[in-house]
Amino acid sequence: MRDENDSEIQTEEKDMKRYRFSKESVMRLNQKIEPAIRHGSDRNAAIPPMLQLLTALRFYATGCFQMVDGDLFGVHKSTVSRIVGRVSQAIAALKNQYIRFAPTGETSAGFYRRAGFPGVIGAIDCTHIPIQNPGGENGELFRNRKGYCSINVQVVCDEKVQIINIVARWPGSTHDSRIFDNSHLCALLESHAFQGHLVGDNGYPCRAYLLTPILNPSTPAEKRYNTCHIAARGLVERVFGVWKKRFPCLQNGLRTKLDTTLAVIVALAVLYNFGKRLGDEVLPEFEVDYRIEHTEDEGEEHNAATANGNAVRRTLIENHFTA
Repeated sequence: MRDENDSEIQTEEKDMKRYRFSKESVMRLNQKIEPAIRHGSDRNAAIPPMLQLLTALRFYATGCFQMVDGDLFGVHKSTVSRIVGRVSQAIAALKNQYIRFAPTGETSAGFYRRAGFPGVIGAIDCTHIPIQNPGGENGELFRNRKGYCSINVQVVCDEKVQIINIVARWPGSTHDSRIFDNSHLCALLESHAFQGHLVGDNGYPCRAYLLTPILNPSTPAEKRYNTCHIAARGLVERVFGVWKKRFPCLQNGLRTKLDTTLAVIVALAVLYNFGKRLGDEVLPEFEVDYRIEHTEDEGEEHNAATANGNAVRRTLIENHFTA
């Protein structure tokens, strides 16, 4: 095993490629989670906190225990598995510090500058994170409509392309709208805790606080509405693209135990915001081109669309998008 001081950090570019963070960011993160991952014993086999963190970061960048094992020379893959679980739980515990839904006037103003769509307090969508079949009587619940097992993860982002809400616990077969309807965020919006609305695709019902696109727009105003809606919603698509490219384990699939898998997903959402706050920008090869793609959900209006939501959308179109 390598000495704790030999952190393999050599140059900034190599840091980013190997761990997805600069040396300075890794050291700051280590300070935050060290109390939670340091062994209570000084026995010789205890792995230092920094090496545990680097092990987990390397796993996030590869998704492969064997590759991490090869990098560390002498740490068994079962040990790596335990380290990944421990570190992920510690990072996920920072969620309330880094992921908060607290929109302000600047949030709406930022969306308006970017997309020309008024009153937006967040862009919402779900993305599937591939996993191994967890087995058991409920194992097939995780198989999504595309045929592979996954966690369907709900994410809301703000105008700065930061994650401000995440729900990572539902099996892949669960519909996006069901995840939202059972979320704490939905309860807050139902109680009028915030002014403004989310923007989401037609996998969601149109509500006063969650506006969806117009299917088959027929007027110039409806077309302008849809164009601006796509631009606003595109921010969460960009989050997914950059998030998965920076941490390939989210794209390649997680073969960890289910509780570890859920912790990893939340931990990587925390790390996504952690990097943005520090200005630890991704390398050019981690950037992505993003665009809105039509999905099966967008073929017909969701059955749960409410008259109130449609009325709010119609009023917005008439007041803002009519020339």
